[in-house]
Amino acid sequence: MVKIKRFVRINEKIRAPQVRLIGSQGEQLGIVSLEKALEIAAQYELDLVEVAPQANPPVCRIMDFSKFKYEQEKKERQTKKHQHKIHLKEIRLMPNIDEHDYQIKLRQLINFLQKKDKVRVNLFFKGRQFEHLDIGKKLLERVIQDTRDFAHVEREPLLEGKVMGMTLIPK
Repeated sequence: MVKIKRFVRINEKIRAPQVRLIGSQGEQLGIVSLEKALEIAAQYELDLVEVAPQANPPVCRIMDFSKFKYEQEKKERQTKKHQHKIHLKEIRLMPNIDEHDYQIKLRQLINFLQKKDKVRVNLFFKGRQFEHLDIGKKLLERVIQDTRDFAHVEREPLLEGKVMGMTLIPK
């Protein structure tokens, strides 16, 4: 269940002695005492809801609070539905990768980018492979060329220890 972000005072929980009252149809009823506002709300069989507690005097509205709460939750659910949370995915490569394996990794990388996820491409060097950093650099440049239609380079290829990595973000 989605919670309303801020605490809303209703009926007897309102503390101000006088309130600016707005009717159930949106009409201004003026500044009245809290007791009078509660009586008017009771006549309509609705709740007295404090909508602007920072105002002087606070603004209260006569409405069905459960319906108001439902509408707020519905709006929050709707905004959440249209959000995409960006995940950071990782593709791990070796400098001596075979062509078929490279194509599979590339397909997976493009799939991640099409789902609007960031992708970190890491190239691992083992043993004597570390002496051939140029091969690794060429491989990462090839990845950049093969994904240029789908991604931008957020972080250029950089060597950190025995791992050369870069980050791609979707276009």
